[in-house]
Amino acid sequence: MKETKVEATSDILAELVVKGMQERKASDIVVMNLKSLKNAVSDYFVIASASSDTQLDAIASSIEEEVHKAVGQNPWQTEGRTNKEWVLLDYVDVVAHVFLKDKREFYALEELWGDAKIKHVESV
Repeated sequence: MKETKVEATSDILAELVVKGMQERKASDIVVMNLKSLKNAVSDYFVIASASSDTQLDAIASSIEEEVHKAVGQNPWQTEGRTNKEWVLLDYVDVVAHVFLKDKREFYALEELWGDAKIKHVESV
């Protein structure tokens, strides 16, 4: 029997990233829809905060597990695992950003991409 692989659209990927964040109690989860913006680097940025470097690492791992389990996809690129202040998981069409709270305020991605449609996700 042939195994069929689910095609992951950017909408599905963004939902899976949010689910991974929620699994490890990430706070202040925001989904930024960049599809309508000219020169956007991806379709979505999904941003969340962690209260410690341990939680930051757990959230990033949870995102990877959820996406891989559902659609068999690994991040194209990851950054920040060694510094544990801001971890970026790049799935090309969806980029997940997990920040320590003070670093998130400092970099203020929501303000940099202020024209994006922003959806705040309720905590679980």
